[in-house]
Amino acid sequence: MRRRPAVALAALALAACARGEAGPPDLILAGGRIFTADSARPWAEALAVRHDRIVAVGNTDSVRRLAGPRTRTLDLGGRTVIPGLNDAHAHPGPELRGIRLAAATGDAGLLEVVRGLAAASRVRPRGTWLLATVGDRVLDDPRAKRFFLDSVVPDHPVVLESWSGHAAIFNSATLGTLGIGHDTPDPPGGRYGRVPGSEVLDGRLTEYAWWNARRRLSSSVPDSASRADLLRYADAAARFGITTVQDMNNNLTTARAVALLRDADVPIRWRVIRFPMTRAGGRDVADARAAGPRPGGPLGVSGVTYTLDGTPVERGVAMRRPYADRPGWYGELDFPPETLGVIIRETLAAREQLLVHAVGDSAIAVLLGLLSAAAPESTWHALRPRIEHGDFLTADLVPSARRLGVVVVQNPARFTILDLIRRRYGPGRAGVAQPLRSLLTAGVRIALGSDGPMNPYLNIMLAVTHPVNPGEALTREQAVLAYTRGSAYAEFAEREKGTLAPGMLADLAVLSQDIFTVPLGELSQTESVLTMVGGKVAYDAGVVK
Repeated sequence: MRRRPAVALAALALAACARGEAGPPDLILAGGRIFTADSARPWAEALAVRHDRIVAVGNTDSVRRLAGPRTRTLDLGGRTVIPGLNDAHAHPGPELRGIRLAAATGDAGLLEVVRGLAAASRVRPRGTWLLATVGDRVLDDPRAKRFFLDSVVPDHPVVLESWSGHAAIFNSATLGTLGIGHDTPDPPGGRYGRVPGSEVLDGRLTEYAWWNARRRLSSSVPDSASRADLLRYADAAARFGITTVQDMNNNLTTARAVALLRDADVPIRWRVIRFPMTRAGGRDVADARAAGPRPGGPLGVSGVTYTLDGTPVERGVAMRRPYADRPGWYGELDFPPETLGVIIRETLAAREQLLVHAVGDSAIAVLLGLLSAAAPESTWHALRPRIEHGDFLTADLVPSARRLGVVVVQNPARFTILDLIRRRYGPGRAGVAQPLRSLLTAGVRIALGSDGPMNPYLNIMLAVTHPVNPGEALTREQAVLAYTRGSAYAEFAEREKGTLAPGMLADLAVLSQDIFTVPLGELSQTESVLTMVGGKVAYDAGVVK
C-alpha cells in the first residue's frame, strides 16, 4: 500500500483530533519553546501526543483546548524542545575486555604508551589483555611494531588501537592468540604489516585486517557483558536526547547485533547497518544480505556499508595530490574500482541503500564515477547512496553528488584535527576540507553523526564553529536540522521522525538549556531533562511528576 506523505498524515491527524474522532491527547507539553524542524512551522509553544504520535502543534492556548479529563499536561517552564536527535553514524560497541591504559591518550608518544604497558604488566596476571588508544604520533614512529612491544610486554596480549578506528598494532602474544601468522594472507580491503622484503609480520594491521581481528575479539565478549554495554550506550544516548542510533556495526555480525539488542531491550530506536567483513576468499556476502527486523520499528536492519579509503591519521585517505609529509604518496583505495563496481551492482539488484566511507577526493571521484555508470540518476535518487565523511568532496565533485542524490554524513568530531590536516596535505588544503555549508547551498543533503564522542551538543558546537574550515560552518538551526530531519532522511525515515508535526512519531527531547541562544562555549554542557521515544519516557531527570 502506498504511504501517504507526511503533510497529509499531519493534516489528517490534526483534523481528526479537532473533530474528537481520535479522542483527546494522552499528553500535552506546553509553555515552552519548541523547535519543530518543520519548514512549514519551525517554532511552536506546545504540542499534544496521543499514543506514539504527535496530534497537534501550536500555541499553548490552542493545544491546551484539546485536553480531555485524562490528559496529562507538562508545563515546560519555558524550556526548549527539539525533535529527538538521530546519530547518523555511530560505533556503539561492545567494548573489548582488558585493562585499558588511562594514561595513554590519543596523542601520547610511543615511549609514554610503552611505559604504561610495562607498569600494567607488572601488576596484572600473565595473559591479561592490555589496551590503549593511540594517535598519529605512535603510528608515525618507526619503532611502533611488535618487536618493540615484545621487548617490554612479552607475556600479555597488547592491542594499540588508533583513535581513528582504522589501524592497530599487536604484539606477538596477540597475533598468536588470534592465530595470525606469517603465512596469513591479507584480507581484501586490509593489510597485515610486514618486514620489507619478507613475509614476517611486524604487528601492524590496517582496515579490514584490523576489523576482522576486532570482530573476533568482540565475539569473545560474553553476551551478558555485550548486552550491558549496548544498554549502557543507549541509556547515555537517551540522557542526551538521542532517540535514534544508526549503528555502523563493524564490531558484530548482523545476526549477533540483532539478538543482543533484542535481549537488551534498549530504550531508543536502533538501526543496524550491515558491515560485511572480508576474508582471503572474498567478501562475506551472506552478512551483506543478512535478514533482520524491517526498518520502521524500534529495531531495524537496513543498508550495507563498505570502506573505500582510510583516514588522515594513518595516511589512508586516497587523494588526487600527493601527501605533503610523504612525497609521492597519494594514499590508497581499500578496494579496486572493479570490486567496488561489483558491490554497487549487488546493492542495485537488492534495492539496498549503499553507504561508502570515502574521505579523499580520489576515492570520492571513483565512487561517483561508478555510481553514474551503473544506473540512471533517478535510480540513485530513490536509493539515496551515502558518503560517510566526504572530507574532500571538492567543488568539482559536488554537482555529480547532487545529481546522484548522494547524502553526505559528516562527523563534526573530526573538525578538531586542523594541525594533522595541514601536516598531511599542506596548509592550503584545509580551506577545501570537510564541506558543510557549501553542500547545503548546492542542494546536497547532509546529516550529522558522532563517530567518536557521543555528546551531540559538542558536535553541534563544532559544526557551527568548524575549526578546520570556518567558512563551511553551519548555523545552529542548520546543525540541529542535520542532526534530526537530515539524519531521518539518510535512513528513509523522514515521513516518521525528524520533525515535530502532527502525524509524526513523538520522539523528542526537552533540554536543560536553550541550545539556540546559550553561549557557544556552553553548548556542550547541554543535557536532556526528558527524552521521549514514541510517546514513552526513555529518560527523565525528574520533570515528570
